[in-house]
Formats: sequence, structure tokens, C-alpha cells
Amino acid sequence: MSILTGGEARSLVESMIDPEIQTQMCGMELTLQKIERFSSSGAVAFENKERELPRTEPMDFDPSGWIDLMPGAYLVTFNEIVNIPRDVAALARPRSTLQRCGATIETALWDPGYRGRSQSLLVVYNPHGLRLKRDARLMQLVFMSLNKEAEKGYSGRYQGENIGE
Repeated sequence: MSILTGGEARSLVESMIDPEIQTQMCGMELTLQKIERFSSSGAVAFENKERELPRTEPMDFDPSGWIDLMPGAYLVTFNEIVNIPRDVAALARPRSTLQRCGATIETALWDPGYRGRSQSLLVVYNPHGLRLKRDARLMQLVFMSLNKEAEKGYSGRYQGENIGE
């Protein structure tokens, strides 16, 4: 397994605002499209048929494109569409500037074969909150080349998510 350079990974990400800025040495930066607050609990079990996602409510940016967030957890959707081939997987890390502001992004693995406009958990720890502007660069997606193609590609519930919005 090896990490793809940003130049190698560029073809795996669509709908970038500025590919030159978003291409980093070891990955691609994803940017903020929308923010939602949680309005109910969720449920996770071994069987997916028992899984229940929490309800969310959209939050509005002000007329200049900013939003003020209080401490808490938020669901963020990214602008970019990610296309993971069957011989690649990806992990993400928050940008260090986000962490220095007292917030972080929690993520999962991007499986081989996944395609979609991903979502992640934004957690604001700073007791004074966080101010974000629409299209802010929040995290860097790092692509890892697998030793061989995965036996099967991702085919779960989130395949194709948030495309066409």
C-alpha cells in the first residue's frame, strides 16, 4: 500500500472549486457545501436493517456566506464528488487550521468503489464557537493505493449520496 500524491489523486475528485489550491502534496482538500444540526437521536446495530439515521435540520449562511456555530456536533456535506476506484481507499484528516480554531472533523473510511458527495461530523469544541464561511477548506482526503484490486466495490446505502443536489 502507498499514498497517492495530490497530482495522482486529482482525477478522483470532481466539482472542485479550485483544483490548484485544493491539490496538496498527499491528497485533496474538501470544502464546505452545507451544514446541518441534529434534531433527533440515531440508532446503530449489527444489522443494518435496525440502523436509523438521526433527523437533521439545515442551517443557513448569512448573506455574506458566513455561519456562526456554537459548541456541538454538526453534519457537514462537501462540495466535491469523490470517485474511489477498486484499487484505492481513502482516509481524511482535518486541516490543522480547523483544529487550531478548536474544532475537528470526524470521518470514516472511503471504501474502494465508493462514489458520492460525502458527509462528515464537524465537532466544535471551542467554548466560544466557530465561524465558517461557505466553501471553507475543512479536511484533506488521503488516497491509498491497495496492493491489489478489492474483491468487490462499495455497494452500501451511501453509494451515490448527495449527487444531483
